[in-house]
Amino acid sequence: MRPGSALVDVAIDQGGISETSRPTTHSDAFYVEAGIVHYCVTNMPSATARTSTLALTQVTLPYALRLANLGWREALIQDAGLRAGLNVAEGQITHGGLAEDLGLSAVSAESMLQIT
Repeated sequence: MRPGSALVDVAIDQGGISETSRPTTHSDAFYVEAGIVHYCVTNMPSATARTSTLALTQVTLPYALRLANLGWREALIQDAGLRAGLNVAEGQITHGGLAEDLGLSAVSAESMLQIT
């Protein structure tokens, strides 16, 4: 990045997205390293708790309703985006990264759900 650029690390709670990222707080929110302004406040949504909650609810409620109305299996069969979030089902790991971390093998969500 060019000097004077700004980096907002929204993944700092999970370790960050840049090797120069380190957690900051709202009271000491930014620092400059390598000429780049870093904003790496942990739990950024806490600054606007009500707005963050409303936004999260609006984007997750349709998934919760789909799961409630169809059941988890049919909801995942019908919705590839929801299916992409499946990690484990019926004792089988369906997420490659999780399986790798655990030193186990994974099956695809599609094969586990018998989607052709």
